[in-house]
Amino acid sequence: MRIADNKSSHAVGNSLPGEFVNTERFPAPLYAETVLAPNFEEAQRSFLDALLEIHYAHTRMLAAQDILTVSEEQTLRHALDRLDRKAIADARYDGSHEDLFFFIETLLEESCGALAGKMHTARSRNDIAITLYRMTLRVGLLELAGVVAEVRRAVLDLAARHVDTIMPAHTHTQPAQPTTLAHYLLAAAEFLARDGARIQAAFARVNLSPLGACAITTTGFSIDRRMTAELLGFEGLAENSYGAIASIDYLTESASAVAVAMVNSGKLAQDLLLWSTREFGLLRLSDAFVQSSSIMPQKRNPVALEHVRILASRALGEAQAVLTCAHNTPFGDINDSEDDLQPLVFTMLSDASRSLRLLAGLLRSAEVDRDRLARRAGSDFMTVTELADTLVRKAGLSFREAHTLVSNAVKAAGADDSAQAIAAALQAQNPGLRLSYDEIERSLDPRNFVNVRRIVGGPAPEVVTEALARARAEQAGVEQWIRSKMEFLDAARRRNTGG
Repeated sequence: MRIADNKSSHAVGNSLPGEFVNTERFPAPLYAETVLAPNFEEAQRSFLDALLEIHYAHTRMLAAQDILTVSEEQTLRHALDRLDRKAIADARYDGSHEDLFFFIETLLEESCGALAGKMHTARSRNDIAITLYRMTLRVGLLELAGVVAEVRRAVLDLAARHVDTIMPAHTHTQPAQPTTLAHYLLAAAEFLARDGARIQAAFARVNLSPLGACAITTTGFSIDRRMTAELLGFEGLAENSYGAIASIDYLTESASAVAVAMVNSGKLAQDLLLWSTREFGLLRLSDAFVQSSSIMPQKRNPVALEHVRILASRALGEAQAVLTCAHNTPFGDINDSEDDLQPLVFTMLSDASRSLRLLAGLLRSAEVDRDRLARRAGSDFMTVTELADTLVRKAGLSFREAHTLVSNAVKAAGADDSAQAIAAALQAQNPGLRLSYDEIERSLDPRNFVNVRRIVGGPAPEVVTEALARARAEQAGVEQWIRSKMEFLDAARRRNTGG
């Protein structure tokens, strides 16, 4: 398999899948068509840069350990520099080489002869493959962490505008108690922070170098694994050589972090969709995120939220598929967790990112109906918990006695949730009740309900404002972490390749 002399065609051989003519030796045409060709194309798309970086780092390390001479190192690095990456990326698979690794090795042999084979001293395709998988995954995790941070910033910005916006909170899908929109959004900001922390933790365990594990038991050559790790931007070693090749939890942990994040964002999207219904009418998306109907002129369909939901569900399904593919496979070098699985990981990260980016965008321009939220928060007896609390504080009742009294008053009031109706029902049950009408009315005010809940984590504006300030500071720290890791990887790449 070779790149055609006409570089504009960037072809490797002249055959197409299904036209492999070798029927007596590896690879069988069907195997090449169904396995090797798709994996070659995926490696061109996803792993070419990482593979070449590994070549640079390993060559430098071999020279530093006197396994290569300085002259040999320079020749090999010069051959790497001369590789036409675009031609390699555009090449068509014809079965004459097993994979991208052997294809590039042949190109290097054409450039510097048998010396190219020395580059493969003290390494295997096993540790090369796991290394480039980890290098690619760590970038995907950083990008996803950035998108999670983007959503969280949008949530915090929206919360800052609605510290005093009273709204109804629901439990079991039923009206429960008043809160504020900022209080609700800070709950989302907390799970987004945890999502980000899980991705950071996954990144830390992904960013460990397996290079030097070779096939599975290292090598008899005196190599320096820590040097190649540093050159490739790893922050430590996947130390045990058997585990470096055989362990899959660097990947399953990442999939698990994605799965949890998608469940979290899906729950938020579900609420936002409900609020966007005409019946609720609490949230209005910008016209840029809604579609009309081809037949019904009045429609404002919140389709962006539907796409947020389905993309999150897709990413969740893909994360579960990653775990399923890894389940019940041997603890050793096995193809189940290698080239055929990696594209699913990329799709998972892509769908998760698409969902979260869309969610961030629509939140930045969404509008809420403050008046309607406030009216709803004051309806359906949502404030009577505070009435029961007031009976405990003012009338000397136990909470269970107060709860029973208020529950009976609600039943007696029927559909009338006014202060007058509830006060009358209380007096009918207990004519000597030591609670004035003004105290009853104040206890049923949704804004009072929120204001008196000053406990840490509660909805009172001063509590929410303080929590928001802490969340902003945490957000700045997360964004700085993402920037620092990206800069760290970029710096390592430049040092390693000289580019």
